[in-house]
Amino acid sequence: MRDGQSGYIFAVNPNGARYDALVSNRGEGENKNWDGVWEAKAHISDSGWVAEIKIPIQSINYKKGLHEWGFNVERRIQRLQETIRWSNVIRDQWFTQTSKAGLLSGLPDFNYGWGTSIRPSVVGRYTETGPASDEGTSQHFDFEPSLDINQRIGPNIVASLTANTDFAETEVDSRQTNLTRFPLFFPEKRTFFLEGADIFEFGLGLRRTIIPFYSRRIGLYAGNQIPIILGGKVNGRINRTAFGGLVVGTDALTTTDIDVPRTQMGVVRIRQNILKESAAGVIATFGDPLGRPGSYMGGADFTYQTTSFKGDKNFLVGASYLYTDRQDLSGDQTAFSLKIDYPNDLWDIAFVYTRIGDAFDPSLGFVPRKAMNSLRFGLTYAPRPEWPWLRQMFHELFVSYITDLQGNWETYRVFTAPINWRLESGDRVEANFVPTGDNLPYDFEIADGVTIPAGAYHFMRYRLEAGFAAKRKLNGQATWWFGTFYDGLLNTYELELNWNPLKVLTFEFSGIRNVGDLPWGSFDQILVGGRVRFNITPDLQLNSFVQYDTDSESIGVNTRLHYIFLPLGDFYIVYNHNTVQDMNENWQLHTSQLIVKLRYTFRL
Repeated sequence: MRDGQSGYIFAVNPNGARYDALVSNRGEGENKNWDGVWEAKAHISDSGWVAEIKIPIQSINYKKGLHEWGFNVERRIQRLQETIRWSNVIRDQWFTQTSKAGLLSGLPDFNYGWGTSIRPSVVGRYTETGPASDEGTSQHFDFEPSLDINQRIGPNIVASLTANTDFAETEVDSRQTNLTRFPLFFPEKRTFFLEGADIFEFGLGLRRTIIPFYSRRIGLYAGNQIPIILGGKVNGRINRTAFGGLVVGTDALTTTDIDVPRTQMGVVRIRQNILKESAAGVIATFGDPLGRPGSYMGGADFTYQTTSFKGDKNFLVGASYLYTDRQDLSGDQTAFSLKIDYPNDLWDIAFVYTRIGDAFDPSLGFVPRKAMNSLRFGLTYAPRPEWPWLRQMFHELFVSYITDLQGNWETYRVFTAPINWRLESGDRVEANFVPTGDNLPYDFEIADGVTIPAGAYHFMRYRLEAGFAAKRKLNGQATWWFGTFYDGLLNTYELELNWNPLKVLTFEFSGIRNVGDLPWGSFDQILVGGRVRFNITPDLQLNSFVQYDTDSESIGVNTRLHYIFLPLGDFYIVYNHNTVQDMNENWQLHTSQLIVKLRYTFRL
């Protein structure tokens, strides 16, 4: 595409395992949930290993007539903690900054045929509900077809249509604990919404403060899947203009807990690349998942970006403005953000100001906290001393200060890291102290039966953390948060472990425990998860994910067998099992589900 702001990432290891992603956040990150069609083989010999990658031209978008593509190659040698790159070998810049990629030249005029991809799927689903379910004990079997069609309007423009869409193969969300009064963020994992997702990214420095288009608002509500009847999508690029449009119609769903009507929703995004690496754009959404009338949102953003500041440094300045409306909204329905960023290897400095109105509630957006002025400042000084055992030191200071719209303080947090050292071995140690304040405007139930009264609170949090290098068969990190919390005490223990006993077998464990002792009550929350990844071959994987938490008192199991029998053909067997502990501490079945899905893509 050669726009210097977007791209694809394809990776393979010596065992032939594949990884792909979209370049996101203007080169500062990658969207690993994107999944393309491609092939790779690897071979290990006495002198090393080689890999061959085959990417069908229909799996990517590109500008017609362009005989030179941006291209880069990077290799990570874990045992040496070493990264080798073909182009742009500069610590201040990242592999994902495509404006600094090398050139793959002498390319022919590719022929992508009719540019049509037809992907039918058939799904068989057996569901059993147990006594813990609101529906009571029952069994039923469903057999449903679905259809996805992609048509290239041009080499760099794709139109997509989905009918009776099914996401049976999508991995379940990882559970999270929440000790704040604000909702949690969960990433999008559904294939239809991930294609071209980088185009719909908006604003600089908004992170999860404001996401104007959050695709999980479509087809999901309160933990329930809302059937998608029909959806259409167009995304692509013409010269230096990137654009995307999405329209989806969802069916009605009524249960004992929710009543969602049939509705239509959509989004339009246009972004114009200007100068060499900068961009300006607009976004608009319409419709509401709950069918509330008069819902729309519009906004504009601008980002100045350069990787040549003072020669070879990164520098960004971005601003965005949004307005939303709906029949039930009244008050300040606007949001504004400004960010100045200097993200480099030795110095990383950023300032962000965000203002969100009390009635800024976009129906298709994610805004966890409204009615606020937020100031955030971050500084990292990361020297590399010439000590044989230490690779890099990170001295960090991150300050956030939030007031209401009248200027009264609500929250402050000062995160400091006097010690955050990456050792030459790849291991890491860190120590932090974090002065924190929270001025609660209302009573806050932090745990079942434990309510913190409204009022101003000041407390001090501390953290000790150790990380173990990924080159080890047993790796991960251990974290201990401790100190005062509101007017009491809180200890949080976190552990993440990965064990690779064999090249094809990985065991993962994650656990968190919050032990709080407050004047208004005590709580002890536990969340644990375990995952087994068995990569029988690069085209045959078995993954099983088990989760348990004391808040819901439930165990969830998600097991998926994925067989890529042809590059364009997928076969899935998915088993979901959820059990809940009742008041007598007996385990009862909530739901059990066995899903078989067959999918094949015909390319014309």
